[in-house]
Amino acid sequence: MGQRTLEPPISWLMHAALSRPKLISLAAGFTDNVSLPVAEARLALNRVLRSPRTGRKALQYGITAGDPTLRQLTAEHLQKLDSQASASSSSSSSSLVLEPKSRTRMKDEDEKAYPPERLLITSGSQQLLYMTTEALCDEGDIVLVEDPTYFVYLGILQSRGLRARGVRLERDGLELAHLEGVLQSLKRRGELRRVKMLYLVSYFQNPTGTTTSFGKKRAILKLLKQFERPAGHPIYLLEDAAYRELRFAGQDVPSALTVRGAASRVIYAGTFSKPFATGARVGYGLLPEPVFTAVKHIKGNHDFGTANLLQQLSVQTLTSGIYGRQVARLQKRYAHKAHVMKQALEKHFPAGIEWWEPEGGLYFWVRLPRAISTGVKSKVFRTALKNDVLYVPGELCYADDATRRKPDHEMRISFGSASEDDIREGIRRLGRVLRKLITKG
Repeated sequence: MGQRTLEPPISWLMHAALSRPKLISLAAGFTDNVSLPVAEARLALNRVLRSPRTGRKALQYGITAGDPTLRQLTAEHLQKLDSQASASSSSSSSSLVLEPKSRTRMKDEDEKAYPPERLLITSGSQQLLYMTTEALCDEGDIVLVEDPTYFVYLGILQSRGLRARGVRLERDGLELAHLEGVLQSLKRRGELRRVKMLYLVSYFQNPTGTTTSFGKKRAILKLLKQFERPAGHPIYLLEDAAYRELRFAGQDVPSALTVRGAASRVIYAGTFSKPFATGARVGYGLLPEPVFTAVKHIKGNHDFGTANLLQQLSVQTLTSGIYGRQVARLQKRYAHKAHVMKQALEKHFPAGIEWWEPEGGLYFWVRLPRAISTGVKSKVFRTALKNDVLYVPGELCYADDATRRKPDHEMRISFGSASEDDIREGIRRLGRVLRKLITKG
């Protein structure tokens, strides 16, 4: 596995951003530096360390699954997100039809859907993605992914000797007909038994910024269930919701956990890092049995517990209201920066280039004419670097899937960490490169 594992693209993208002072990076998904809550974190840590009793607890080892108080708070936090999203969606959209429940029944089902005893606190949600994949998949197994998808996760699959099958992505999530076609194809070839799960970045997807509608989540789970019998085992949905709380437009969408009867097949990965501070890496997962126990055992081998000091920091920020205020601050900040990037794109990018405007998260997804390559070895990428501007080549976000040719005319650009001035200047530089090369082409 060590020989097979390659350096993740995110590593050299981050290195380039940090090692070249004049480079404007619109690539690595760093969060906004100016809005990092230094004073608030200091206040919360002071509360944690203000007495020997609380301080010693925070500076001692914890338990593998995570601090019980934080697990309870996380379960309540996730239940609140879904309850608010369900209420908002059902009152404003006829496309979301939830079966009516009595108040008592809804309360009972909610408590069953978010049990703290099946919540695992992790070192960022990235660790949960890795451990879940390790628990469910043997070498040679198949994971279904969005086409395109989070390229760091593709690195995990490659490292563990797994195969990925891409499913085409639309503005509201996976193309359902293509998902069914992929599953049917695997069934005909006798490979359905190797399919262990579908990986979905469901909110403001990295890299495209799309959000999967609730209707599609429900339809995806229904399709997966239909193919479980010929597969001979459960097929899980791993819902990566890392960007969920970075919504600055539109309405929240309930998680797949709220689909009736789906709790035994949904693995939900969330994080407190991106909505608060990425240096405080605290993520979490809500997992069904027997996956929870298997992942917890793997977690014990990894580190036997997420850093307890960071867990106690999270407890303080959640209970004091610091976390909620920081989320609201970031939402406004990213809304402004996304608007700045959109204005710059409209001003500097040549005609014939399209982009998807996000309602949250950190990214714009840009499409050039198909004849123009944006890959790592392309003239566009090399010329952009010479002009001190960096983007993520779209080819990195596509799985190695022999059933289709990997697209090579897209790019991911981020407004997360760059200042407003750097966003304007970076897009100006990139636009100048594109105008020159597209005109020549």
